Amino acid sequence: MFIGHFAVGLAAKRAAPRTSLGTLTLAALFLDALWPIFLLLGIERAEIRPSTNSFLLLDFTYYPFSHSLLMALVWAALFSIVYFARTKYRAGALVCGVVVLSHWILDLIVHRPDLPLWPAGPKAGLGLWNHPGATMILETLMFIAGIWIYERTTRPKNMVGRASVWAYAIVLMGLYLGDATSPPPPNISVVAWMGLIGWLFVLWALWIDNNREVPPL
Repeated sequence: MFIGHFAVGLAAKRAAPRTSLGTLTLAALFLDALWPIFLLLGIERAEIRPSTNSFLLLDFTYYPFSHSLLMALVWAALFSIVYFARTKYRAGALVCGVVVLSHWILDLIVHRPDLPLWPAGPKAGLGLWNHPGATMILETLMFIAGIWIYERTTRPKNMVGRASVWAYAIVLMGLYLGDATSPPPPNISVVAWMGLIGWLFVLWALWIDNNREVPPL
């Protein structure tokens, strides 16, 4: 899943209005933010598998530290603890932990049975990626809902705050559509380096939130 994770970060602002959208986006992407680093370090592995289905171009052969259910729970707890230690915002810490864990749950819906429940444990996956049309409809509806919730929860402080949300949405949708129709990447190193681009969207989300505010009740 791609823009579905961003949708969760956007929608989570409603539950934790004092938490930056940058932090919520990082939480939503956290497992995928770790994965390319582990891939480049050789800790985890993946292979390119030619396919007419662009959602099934990668074979995630070994990624128990970033994408097993057990480690997702660990990362969620660590993220929540670190956030609470820095902010003392209990609701935000709880929401961040739930958002980190949501990544694994959403991946469970779309992945083939390649998500380990724990390192070296059995694998799960409901396989929605086998149906590209249904996948794209689900993610697009989630993303529209996420943008709508974020827009309803916050208001722009200035023109940047107004325009940046829609620029963010358009770029992400463009990347999603491009990725859904793209040919196989040349090698796994390219996949890993491209995966690190997600960190830029965390910074973009932080910038957006700095130019918006939550209206007083």
